[in-house]
Amino acid sequence: MTATLPPFVAALVALLVLVGAAFALIGSIGLLRLRTFYERIHPPTLGTTLGLGCILVASMLLFSTLEARAVMHEIVIAVFIVLTTPVTYMLLVRAARHRDQAAAGKRGDGDVRADNAIDVERRRLP
Repeated sequence: MTATLPPFVAALVALLVLVGAAFALIGSIGLLRLRTFYERIHPPTLGTTLGLGCILVASMLLFSTLEARAVMHEIVIAVFIVLTTPVTYMLLVRAARHRDQAAAGKRGDGDVRADNAIDVERRRLP
């Protein structure tokens, strides 16, 4: 016996998947187009969190409708993504700041903001 999907639910699922894919695409483009590490770290994080959130909601809606019961496996996935993505983001930024401050200490400069501006210019992509 094959369950049919109501057209309204199918349209909503398709819209959520497209919005999620758009967020992921925007995050990927931001990763490629932005010039410095500190600029590049933000878009993929948002793309992952928001994009995956929309796709997980679409999956929950689709399979809950098809199976005529609440499907909640996606909530576990969403919890792990929501918990791990920001933590990874913070750890990467802290490591980069530590590296920048260590480089500033080796040069004997005390002004980390000026060092970051110099590093920003060095790290620009061609």
